[in-house]
Amino acid sequence: MDTAKIVSRADAAFKSAKEFLENDLAKLRTGRANAGMLSGVMVEVYGTRLPLNQVGNVIAQEAQLLQITPFDPSNLQAIAAAIRNNQSLGFNPSDDGRVVRVVIPPLTEERRREIVKQIGEKVEESMVRLRSVRHEALHQIDEAQKQKLISEDDARRTEKQIDESMNGYRSSIETSAKNKEQEIMTL
Repeated sequence: MDTAKIVSRADAAFKSAKEFLENDLAKLRTGRANAGMLSGVMVEVYGTRLPLNQVGNVIAQEAQLLQITPFDPSNLQAIAAAIRNNQSLGFNPSDDGRVVRVVIPPLTEERRREIVKQIGEKVEESMVRLRSVRHEALHQIDEAQKQKLISEDDARRTEKQIDESMNGYRSSIETSAKNKEQEIMTL
């Protein structure tokens, strides 16, 4: 068993957990228009549900306005309905017959605190993933050591590398979360 493989697999899984969190954080509403805010919206068109970005072009026209230009103008009402019906967003889109406009209302203090709470939950979820990856890697090291494939010194060195990698990703995740919290709490 190659210890470098164990470390590289764990590192890749740590990186994946961090990227997953950053994608989740990008979707959170900050009070400023961001095309990523609508990334979870599914639109009912042509008898199937498609992601919004496959049905229209989403751009942040201004700091408080998103504009969705449908690829097929006949889907205009379906796009507006999908955004309106997504309760987690709380947006009320309007259309002028060519494009859908979504005004982003300013966040209330209560809503900001709810979003910060969501960030905490997402960070904890990422930390659980990190710990799970670490646990699996340490299990692989223990198995290799029991089978006499690696020495005790190699096992300790590999465990230390995995712990250092995990701690680096942990601090990176915490920094990303703190930055997002600060962005949300800033008026």
